[in-house]
Amino acid sequence: LMAGIFGSRASVGILLPMLIAADVFAGIYYNRHANWRYVLLAMPWAIAGVIIGTIFGKSINDDQFSTVLAIIIIFGIVLMLWNDFRSRNISVPDHWWIAAILGLIGGFTTMVGNAAGPIMSLYLLSMRLPKNSFIGTAAWFFFIINVLKVPFHVFSWGTISIDTIKIDFAVLPAILIGVAAGIQIVKLFPEKGYRYFVIATTILAAVFLF
Repeated sequence: LMAGIFGSRASVGILLPMLIAADVFAGIYYNRHANWRYVLLAMPWAIAGVIIGTIFGKSINDDQFSTVLAIIIIFGIVLMLWNDFRSRNISVPDHWWIAAILGLIGGFTTMVGNAAGPIMSLYLLSMRLPKNSFIGTAAWFFFIINVLKVPFHVFSWGTISIDTIKIDFAVLPAILIGVAAGIQIVKLFPEKGYRYFVIATTILAAVFLF
């Protein structure tokens, strides 16, 4: 929606401070549930992905990128669902290379289009984190990586300026309402139901990328 209004590249810079604001509130509320091991495992690779995304972002074809990203996400979801139904007692191996691959892709996609949500959902769901731990871990991961992206947007891409910050401040009340609503809605989901809710919305996000 933002890309349709402001253009794909400009929308990324406008949206980023909004995401950081939401991350702050989510991180504070779910701080005690955050699993820092998974944040630290993926973070170095995500930073590398951000740097790669910054360098090549201006030459990337948005349509081709969105299609490839959607295919990767759907393939990952299929593998995760297959693992779920194959055996309830077998989990995705907790190896560093899983964090490396998904962290690198997540860093690249978040820099190019703030589109790493489905990738990181796949990563954290693969680790089988409980509902609140999933939210707390994701909130802190995205807060850190989004703050690190700001200098690249300001000095390299020029997509964050005084004018874009004014837009962000204008929608801050709506972000606060969204945070409050999200906290209450999450309480309604059981653990298993929340897992499949995230899977369903991740698939939906991938479909929209097409």
